[in-house]
This record gives sequence, structure tokens and C-alpha cells, in this order.
Amino acid sequence: MPAPTHDREARSLPARRFPTRTCVACRTERQKRDFVRVVRAPDGTMSLDPTGRAHGRGAYLCADGSCWPDALKKKSIERALGVSMPSEVRVQLEGGVGHGP
Repeated sequence: MPAPTHDREARSLPARRFPTRTCVACRTERQKRDFVRVVRAPDGTMSLDPTGRAHGRGAYLCADGSCWPDALKKKSIERALGVSMPSEVRVQLEGGVGHGP
């Protein structure tokens, strides 16, 4: 007797792949959901992107915040996005706003 159709389909599906990104400070590659995104909008403004879907160029930082001080010191975010960081974004990152899980 042949196997039920749903069993055959379940075995033939490829493993789910998640998008990966690299932290601009420590260069660690992880799943996108493990990062905080800083975005440069098309009008040139920089902000934190909690949804990860805002329009514009994005730079990623580890969500745990361990490399944020290095990123601010080395200006990794500014170099990646090509604009200077506004003081309100700097304050958010220095204060730990945007930390993930």
C-alpha cells in the first residue's frame, strides 16, 4: 500500500531557511531577528527600525547590545550608512533602547 500523500510531501519539503545578516561592529553573522536595524531613509535621516522593514539602507547591530559601545566608538554605523549619526539615535544606542531578547 503506498504511503499517504501528506507524508511524502512532508519529507520532500526543504528545511526552512532564515535570512542572515552581519553585525557592523563585531562582524558576527546571525539570523536577522537577532539584530537591531539602524536605517538611513531615502531622505537621508537615520533612525532605529524596530520592524526591520523600513525603506532605506540598513545596518545591523547585535540585539544583546554587547557591541554597541564599540560601534559608536568606531563609527561603524555611520561608515556603513554613509551619514553622520544624529544625537537622538546616539542617545538611544547609548541608553540601550532597542535591545532585543
